[in-house]
Amino acid sequence: MTDTLTQYRAVVTQCKDLYVKKASDYGTSWRVLRPISIVDQIYIKAWRIRQIQEKREQKIGDSIESEFIGIVNYGIIAVIQSAIPADAPVDLTADEAKQWYEVKAKEIEDLMQQKNHDYGEAWRELSQESFADLILVKLLRIKQIIANDGQVKVSEGADANFHDIVNYAIFALIKMSEAKA
Repeated sequence: MTDTLTQYRAVVTQCKDLYVKKASDYGTSWRVLRPISIVDQIYIKAWRIRQIQEKREQKIGDSIESEFIGIVNYGIIAVIQSAIPADAPVDLTADEAKQWYEVKAKEIEDLMQQKNHDYGEAWRELSQESFADLILVKLLRIKQIIANDGQVKVSEGADANFHDIVNYAIFALIKMSEAKA
């Protein structure tokens, strides 16, 4: 688990660095996105990964790795959005945006550690294809939760699904970095 935590935190740092740089370029323009729009942004990235995996070729230079990084960041943005009051200002300072990211990333890391304990790092046996498929399943579940006005009878809510999506994308990135080594 020590290696996993080190690898996990390295990936989160990489993702956060990009998030902070984009916040410098664009501000917190993502604050206008409604939950379904964030789901759709992640869906586009996950679907592109799947298409590249199936066709075994790509025509746009953005790598699968960059798409998984985007999934991590949009997933964290989704849980930030659900925590910020709806009537809060759209613009956050760069420092506020970074602090929100760090708080939510830590919550997601804590969940990973709990699940990793119980599941025994079973994710290490999964393929990149499975991570993409699991992310797509979670997105379809969130779409249904949104269609049901956030109401669930026996299932976890949207945030729990976003947490899983972020962790799946981080796991995929860890495995990709191991394959390069």
